[in-house]
Amino acid sequence: MDVGRLKAIPLFESFSEDDLRKIAPFAEEHSVGAGETVVREGDYSYDLMIIEEGKAEVRHGDEKLAELGSGDFFGEMGVLARDRRNADVVAASPMRLISFKTYDVKRMEKSLPEAVEKLREAIAQRRAADTD
Repeated sequence: MDVGRLKAIPLFESFSEDDLRKIAPFAEEHSVGAGETVVREGDYSYDLMIIEEGKAEVRHGDEKLAELGSGDFFGEMGVLARDRRNADVVAASPMRLISFKTYDVKRMEKSLPEAVEKLREAIAQRRAADTD
């Protein structure tokens, strides 16, 4: 994964170039077609997913809860707190995603504790903003 691509994602914009070089090997890239279900409610969450390009809808049954776009992420609670997914995420357009597996985040936590702490802080800030 190119460090410049990671740096362009708001979640990583405050990370140093050195930290991004260490994180980049853990990143996986995925492409998803419009209409595809990216994650299903009730499944275990093993991936932190970040939308690099495209749009998605967060759904609970037939109800649309939110729209997600470039720079948004989901799955963080399952990765950091071993939780199940609380909604479906469905691609509203073709998407390019970057993901990090739970075990890779745990490995990063051992070798890059500061980076994972920054990730936790960014997630906490986002959650606080979502409740405002």
